[in-house]
Amino acid sequence: MNFQLHPRLQQDSIAIGAFSLSELRMINDSQYPWFILIPKKANISEVYQLSDSEQQLLQQESSILSKGLAQLFKADKMNIAAIGNIVPQLHIHHIVRYKDDIAWPAPVWGKFDAVPYTPEQIKKMKSQITAQFKDNLSGN
Repeated sequence: MNFQLHPRLQQDSIAIGAFSLSELRMINDSQYPWFILIPKKANISEVYQLSDSEQQLLQQESSILSKGLAQLFKADKMNIAAIGNIVPQLHIHHIVRYKDDIAWPAPVWGKFDAVPYTPEQIKKMKSQITAQFKDNLSGN
């Protein structure tokens, strides 16, 4: 079976590009710079289901993404998590947090309704992200 993006991830996020293992998408909530990495592997819900080399590659991609987002958005803290209680497909959240964001210091899940990006904001964010990760991302 080929990799297929879960419908909920498709609905809630915007395609940005791809690392060698993972698709990079932005959660459509303008309250936080919030991105997800989704390994392009079918029927994977847990990191341990990836091969050892894929696990290492996912960790590398996550670290590259975290560092780049923290620098680009001047994060106070990066929240990184793989929950998967609602969407079983393996996906790793990378959320830029600020001490003055609306949910601080609590987790962002379920706190507030999403505020979708405008088309102009999407264009700007895509441009910033593709420039920040130009050496690591292929286009979508």
